[in-house]
Amino acid sequence: MADKRDYYEVLGVSKSASDDEIKKAYRKKAKQYHPDLNPGDAEAEAKFKEANEAYEVLSDSQKKARYDQFGHAGVDPNYGAGGGGAYGGGFGGGGFDFGDLGDIFGSFFGGGFGGGRQANPNAPQKGETVQTRVTISFEEAAKGCKRTVDINRVDSCPDCHGTGASAGSAPKTCPDCQGRGYVNVQQRTPFGVISSQKSCPKCQGKGKVIDNPCSKCRGNGRVNKKVSVDVNIPAGIDDRQVFVVSGAGNAGVNGGPQGDLKVAVFVRPHAYFERDGYNVWLEQHVSFTQAALGDSIRIPTLDGDVKFDLPAGTQSEAVFSLKGKGIQILNGRGRGDQLVRVVVDTPKNLTQRQRDLLAELEKELGVKRGSPIGNGKEGFFDKFKSKK
Repeated sequence: MADKRDYYEVLGVSKSASDDEIKKAYRKKAKQYHPDLNPGDAEAEAKFKEANEAYEVLSDSQKKARYDQFGHAGVDPNYGAGGGGAYGGGFGGGGFDFGDLGDIFGSFFGGGFGGGRQANPNAPQKGETVQTRVTISFEEAAKGCKRTVDINRVDSCPDCHGTGASAGSAPKTCPDCQGRGYVNVQQRTPFGVISSQKSCPKCQGKGKVIDNPCSKCRGNGRVNKKVSVDVNIPAGIDDRQVFVVSGAGNAGVNGGPQGDLKVAVFVRPHAYFERDGYNVWLEQHVSFTQAALGDSIRIPTLDGDVKFDLPAGTQSEAVFSLKGKGIQILNGRGRGDQLVRVVVDTPKNLTQRQRDLLAELEKELGVKRGSPIGNGKEGFFDKFKSKK
């Protein structure tokens, strides 16, 4: 970690920078060093990856707080107690720090076996839900991708196969509660004898006892395990959305089904694409002459560059639509559009000859200096078109 640059230095922002300032700085760096704009440039590729790594940490309030306090060690997945580190996992709410993700998962947290006594403690029970997160690129979110995530979950004990009993033995029905998990108790009070129920002290409410517990799981029937899970991230998923991988969570109890895995997706902003629902916006800069005369230009899309015939007389801020070049509709058919906003760049640092040529064009078009153009009247490029 010693050779890593400071993340704030990488993005060129101060520690007091706002989320918006961090995002803008990342977009600037990403555009500067994007592999598509620097083909074959290993140094640019390394700086692009460095900017991605810095943004992934500084855009997350929890990671940023750990980084500010502990430096790179605070966000190193191999650092921290129990091997969990900043990205560590866990089950039953322990080990994994979800921080501000509470608003993402909402009702997904909790899971478990319920807050009250089960009518039958030996009935099959579904395993708890496990949560994790993954960060992907803009293109991967648009088209979908595969990822392998490392999680800590509870699996059925391989030695006792979930029974909790050592080899050659089996759990027995609790003799005190006859497998109900609770016992009836009577208490004499000034108002008479009151009957109530309480969890069976002999089996702790499980309804069964194990005389010879499994040495690996200590009679629990389940063990903690770190596993790698392959997940298919659906095309069209948006930043901070959650999808479910059925049956990838904690092992069930008493033969119950395995729980689910919920994956929160974080999408890095793109260097020059911006998402708007299932549409994609692109700001395309063109020269003064290209806008005036028209041109056949190459426009980047999620599918690669496409040819586009820019009409003569195109005004700055004009918007063109490329049908079906947007983002795949999540769990549906079709794609959004790519919307191209044209920005006409005014030439700077003109030579004297260039100034003379523009002055001659201005005279030819009948434009008078000091007179505004617009206000519902014919514009400069409209005049140019009318001369053709």
